[in-house]
Order: sequence, then structure tokens, then C-alpha cells
Amino acid sequence: MPDDQLMLAYAGGDTTAFDVLYARHEGGLYRFVRRLLGVRLSAEVDEVFQETWVRIITSRTSFSPQGAAWRTWAFTIAHNLAMDRLRASGREVVVHAHDDDDGAEGDDAGQRLQRNLVGDHGQRIDPAQPAADDIAFWRSAGRRLLDCLGELPADQRAAFLLHHEDGFTVEALAATLDVGFETVRSRLRYGMKKLRVCMDRYLSAEGEGA
Repeated sequence: MPDDQLMLAYAGGDTTAFDVLYARHEGGLYRFVRRLLGVRLSAEVDEVFQETWVRIITSRTSFSPQGAAWRTWAFTIAHNLAMDRLRASGREVVVHAHDDDDGAEGDDAGQRLQRNLVGDHGQRIDPAQPAADDIAFWRSAGRRLLDCLGELPADQRAAFLLHHEDGFTVEALAATLDVGFETVRSRLRYGMKKLRVCMDRYLSAEGEGA
């Protein structure tokens, strides 16, 4: 059942519909909040994540599919709560690049995010049988990319994560971030440019050390 229908069913009293929504989006929402808040506010990640779901629950009767898709609506809540914490902290934060509880998912996410930035490491990799040096490279590059993400302004980081990791379209980003299409495109463009510069420094250092 689509997310919108599940939310409407939950608003009508079907609690099992909420269980399905939570299971479907728990990981994505938590990862987004954690990476947006960063390591310096890591102690607040669970609280913001829980508050996001509390807002979803308390706003269930006001949700309307005509306003925005449920996923866009939910990530908007998470984004606004996280940005409130960032503004209240009065400082930019660094994305945590070494989450022990993220396991293989963290490596996979790092690979997804950074393939567009660093290419194929000079050769085509067989995902079924990667070589040991390829595994080491992608893990190292993935961690470095998360460090580079931490150097972006929070608004560019949010746009990049939602677009490249969570698959939001420009239209969905504009609705989630409450900005115009051109602002979204600008944040994505400048964010990608800064990430490329940051990753180029890393790759240059890797090449010199080879």
C-alpha cells in the first residue's frame, strides 16, 4: 500500500498502517537526521528523530495527499526540526563519518554518494567479487566523502543528502526545503562543486602516496 494511503488509514484508526510506515522509513529518516546534525550534535539525534515521529503522529489527521506526498511531508518535518537544532547550536557541525552502528549500510551509502565524484577508481569493478584493494578504496573514499559533506553549509548538505541519497526530485526538494526550484538547483550545484574540490584533494593525496 502506498505511503499516502497508509497515513490516511492510520488517521482513520488503523494502527498497523503506522507500523508499516515506521518500518518502511525508520532507517532513511534516522540516517538523514544523523548526517544533517553531525557529530557535534550526535547526542541530539535520537531526540530529533523521536520528535519527528511524534509530530507525524500528532499531525496525522491534518495530513492531506493533495498537499504533499507523505514521504516529502515526513522529511520536511525532520529537516525543519534538525535545522532548528543547528540554528540553536549557533555553529556549523561536522557529519560523523565513522558510525559504528551503521555497519555495512554506511559503506554502501558512502559508495552511492561518492561514485559520481570519484568515478570508478580507474577500472570497472565487479560488485559480486570486488578485489581487496577496491574494497579498501571505496570504504576510505566513502568515509572521506562524509567528512567533505560535513564541510558544506547545512542547507547545501540537506539538499545534497535528500537528492543524492534519498532520491528526492527537485520538485520534492523545493517542497521539503520550502524554497524555489532555482534555489534548490543552486544549492545542489554549489554543494557538488565543493564536494568535488574536497574529493579532488583526497584523491591527489592518495595518488601521491601510491
